[in-house]
Amino acid sequence: MNLGPHQPRTANRHENGDLPATEEHDLPPGRHQFHKERLMSQIHDDRRAATPRAPRNPFLRKAVLLPAATALAGALAVGVLLLTPGGNQGHDDLAAGPALTTRIGTVDAHGAPRLLDRISLAAAGADAPKGRAGQYVYIETRSAGTHVKTVEGVSSLVSRPLHTRQSWRSPDGLDGWLIEPGTTGPEGMTLAGPDETGNVPKPHLGAPSHDYLATLPTDPDALLRKIYEETEGQGNGRDQQAFTTIGDLLTESWPSPRLTAALYKAAAKIPGVVLVDSATDAAGRKGIAVARLDETSGARTEWIFDSKTLSFLGERTVQVKGDSGEGGLIKPGTVVFTHAIMVRAFVDELKATP
Repeated sequence: MNLGPHQPRTANRHENGDLPATEEHDLPPGRHQFHKERLMSQIHDDRRAATPRAPRNPFLRKAVLLPAATALAGALAVGVLLLTPGGNQGHDDLAAGPALTTRIGTVDAHGAPRLLDRISLAAAGADAPKGRAGQYVYIETRSAGTHVKTVEGVSSLVSRPLHTRQSWRSPDGLDGWLIEPGTTGPEGMTLAGPDETGNVPKPHLGAPSHDYLATLPTDPDALLRKIYEETEGQGNGRDQQAFTTIGDLLTESWPSPRLTAALYKAAAKIPGVVLVDSATDAAGRKGIAVARLDETSGARTEWIFDSKTLSFLGERTVQVKGDSGEGGLIKPGTVVFTHAIMVRAFVDELKATP
């Protein structure tokens, strides 16, 4: 089967090599805000260590950064250097690597709408994901990130190793499984059941199910209005939060070609969205990016696309303006978050892979 731009997939898992086993680690105390149904927390916000933002898609995970200049082999070598031997649950022990940096890409303030129009056309022409009754949506990603760590009043910028994350979700969002080093044990954990309040979670823009995505409007204007309305008061301004929400839908779920195209067209209507000439995802794949600068934190979120096929590769956040984080430790050029989509497919059962 030929995969379209909405189906970024690297079947070259053998080329990339499997990542070594790492210790299991949890979030620092006080950082959890999770839905048991989806787990995860506001990890992306923790990576910024900046002004508090709106609640993010709880499917987001923790990670370490990679320098955009590194090829995949170098990226994996960095990950190995950051590993900590043993298997205890000293959750912060693994966060010991130095922060890595990247070249800040050049911005074209007027190129994004034209590029997004081309990307939306490519996405609309892709084959729609087709699943059978009883199947699960499988998403495999690689992620990395960095954050400020404070021990006995002394703060430092630390990174966590590149890792693979695997999630399985039923289309209705009521059943699922997650395997992620640093968040779950080796066997993973269930994503089924009620949330921490005992209620059955209802899918929404911040935590969508596959079925929920099918209810969203595919008219770009109507879609953007819905996003603005439902995220009112969140994040660092309505435009930045709208861009963030669209990015989460693109990276944390599997929208249909029509909805994907509409999301790109809606993003083109958000003020401040720009084109960046060069960016590299967490798997070392180079491309071009559509991005927006968060003026509050000085961090720029970049959606990375293959420059030839225009397929969506992933997302990263780079500090580009001023110092951020506690003590101003996050300097321009720091990659605070990077995330690459490797596989999206339907599978027959939990823990099965394509």
